[in-house]
Amino acid sequence: QLQLVESGGGLVQPGGSLRLSCAASGFTSDYYFIGWFRQAPGKEREGVSCISGSTSSTNYADSVKGRFTISRDNAKNTVYLQMNSLKPEDTAVYYCAFSFAPTFQAMCVPSTYAYRYWGQGTQVTVSS
Repeated sequence: QLQLVESGGGLVQPGGSLRLSCAASGFTSDYYFIGWFRQAPGKEREGVSCISGSTSSTNYADSVKGRFTISRDNAKNTVYLQMNSLKPEDTAVYYCAFSFAPTFQAMCVPSTYAYRYWGQGTQVTVSS
């Protein structure tokens, strides 16, 4: 059974940094995408970033470009989201999600409709 477990959330001051982890298990394919999403109170879930398991190609939402970096460690089946220069508007529950990719070179898109498997989420609060 495919499982995703997020960790690394917490309280940080504006301008600070956090690194989220998403540990994935229960799959054997090299053709997959893992994405990070977030949902703030009263708002819809939105895509933050995603990475391809086969090519390591990445994609970012405009709101986080230059501040967030997604990466993966295949040996650990773990994807990371390094978040720097955090702002109060980054406050949300952050989720990672998994999708099987159609081809080796397919590009991931951080859209909620494209991902079937979801983690339980981790809270990130940016506040002074």
